[in-house]
Amino acid sequence: MSEYPQGKGKGTIEKTVKTGITFGSALAMVISYTTWHSVGWAIIHGLLSWVYVIYFVIRY
Repeated sequence: MSEYPQGKGKGTIEKTVKTGITFGSALAMVISYTTWHSVGWAIIHGLLSWVYVIYFVIRY
């Protein structure tokens, strides 16, 4: 038996996860660029995504 009746819900979860990853990357890049004024660091922090966002919140 499927956890999602008639396949509903699975697409919603996949979209939410993709949106969360995209938003996390964008947020990390914006925070990084405004803090360090470096495109290179912004790209690296964008790849780290939510890890950098959480680090930034705890650290600063």
